[in-house]
Amino acid sequence: MSKIIIDKKNKRHYWESGDLHIEEGSITEKEIKKNCSTVSTNLGKVLHKFEAQFPDKVQDLKRGPATIIPKDIGTIIATTGINSKSKIVDAGSGSGILAAYLSNITDSVTTYEINKKHFKISKSNLKKIGSKAKIKNQDISEGIKEINLDLITLDLPEPGPILKHAHTSLKSGAYLVCYLPSITQVHELIKDSKKHNFILEKVSETLEREWTVKDKVCRPNHQMLGHTAFLVFFRKY
Repeated sequence: MSKIIIDKKNKRHYWESGDLHIEEGSITEKEIKKNCSTVSTNLGKVLHKFEAQFPDKVQDLKRGPATIIPKDIGTIIATTGINSKSKIVDAGSGSGILAAYLSNITDSVTTYEINKKHFKISKSNLKKIGSKAKIKNQDISEGIKEINLDLITLDLPEPGPILKHAHTSLKSGAYLVCYLPSITQVHELIKDSKKHNFILEKVSETLEREWTVKDKVCRPNHQMLGHTAFLVFFRKY
C-alpha cells in the first residue's frame, strides 16, 4: 500500500516501496510499513503518515502534455452526474489524468490518443494507478465504435469534426463536454454544433483560490488557479 509522509514543513512525500530519504533524514521501508500513524527518521524526527488515496496517487503519475486539472475534472463529473453504470469515451488522453478520474467512478471508460508518445505515457499511468480504462492509439475523428454512451469528453484543439460521430454514439440526453483554452475555439465549436442536433447547456470556467489560515492570519493566497480552459457542455437530442 502506498503512503503519504508529512514533513515538518507540511510537505507531502509519496511512498510506494524502499527507503525514503528527505530533509528530516532517512526512513526505512520497515519503519514505514509499521501499523501506526507516525514514522521516525534516522535523525530522530517523528513525522505523520497515512494511507495514500486516489488523488495522491494521481499526483505521482508521469506528466506529458498539459493535463486537465482537478478543478475542471470536478466540474465535469458534477455537471454530468456520471455514476458506476455510466459508459464514457474520452479523447485526447494526454497523460491519462482525466481517464483515470473517470475510471475511478466507472469501469466502462475508453480513451483515444492519436500521438504515440502521449499514448505510451497515458497507458503506463493508467496501468500504474490500477485503472480499468481501455486506451486506443487511434484518431477519434475516424469514428467512435462505442455506442449508447452517457458521456464523451474531448480535449482536442478542433473537436468540430468529431461532433457527427459523437451524436451517433451518445444516448438521448447524454453529455458531450469539450475542453478548449480559447473563446475563439468555443465560438467555432458552437457554430458547428448547430449542424448536429446538440443543445448547448452551458459554457463555463472554474476558478479556484486557496486561503491561508494560520493563528490570527486569515487571507486569500496571492496566487490562484485562474483560467485553464473553457468547459463547453452539450446535450444530445
